[in-house]
Amino acid sequence: MKVRQVSVFLENKSGRLYEVCRCLADAGVNIRALSIAETADYGVLRLIVSDPAKAIQVMTENAFTVSETEVIAVEVPDEPGGLASVLAPLYDANVNIEYLYCFVEKSGKSAIVVFRVEQLDEAIRALQGGGYTVMREEDVYRI
Repeated sequence: MKVRQVSVFLENKSGRLYEVCRCLADAGVNIRALSIAETADYGVLRLIVSDPAKAIQVMTENAFTVSETEVIAVEVPDEPGGLASVLAPLYDANVNIEYLYCFVEKSGKSAIVVFRVEQLDEAIRALQGGGYTVMREEDVYRI
C-alpha cells in the first residue's frame, strides 16, 4: 500500500529540471506524477516514476542528490468535494498531512492524491475504513 517517491534536490538554476527529465527518459523511466517545491536557492522535485530503483540509480550516477520517501496514493472521486471527502477520515484519525499533490488518471473517473504523512499505517487504516482505495505500489507505477 505504500509507494516509493523519489526526491531530487536541485540548484535553482536554468536547465536543472530538463537534465533530470532527460536522464530519466534516456534510462527508460516514465514519470507518473511530480511536484516541485522551491526556495530562492534550491528546489525539491518529488516524483512518482515507473521504476523508483532505476531512477535513484540514474540520478546518483549523474551526481544528483536523491532520496526515497514512502507515501500513499489514494483514489479520489474526480468531482467537486472529492478531495474534501478523502481528507475527512484523516482528519477524524488526527493524521497530520505534511504535503500532497494530485494527478488525474482519466478525466471524469478518478483522481489520484499522493499523501506524505508521518503515520503511514494509521492513515492507510483510516482511509480504507472510510471506504477509499489506497493504491498498490505496482498499480501506481503502471498508470
